[in-house]
Amino acid sequence: MSQGEVLELARQAMLVGLQAAMPVLLAALIVGLMVSVFQAVTQIQEMTLQFIPKMIAVGLVVLFAGGWMLTQVVEFTVRVFTNLPPR
Repeated sequence: MSQGEVLELARQAMLVGLQAAMPVLLAALIVGLMVSVFQAVTQIQEMTLQFIPKMIAVGLVVLFAGGWMLTQVVEFTVRVFTNLPPR
């Protein structure tokens, strides 16, 4: 494999990783912002208040989008191993 092919493969791997992680990261971000706004409005300054809603949101996203995320990673892995040159 040439250096360009390796760099392209690394770029694709980073994009697939970002694509697979994005639903979980977005859910945690949105729930974190909502809880922070709630804390600011009610003046509750408890740091541990954010963990439970975030864990529930991440769990639900993994439950509903986990199959899609796994499919993306597996398809990329199969594509990489299929396109490897024989030795």
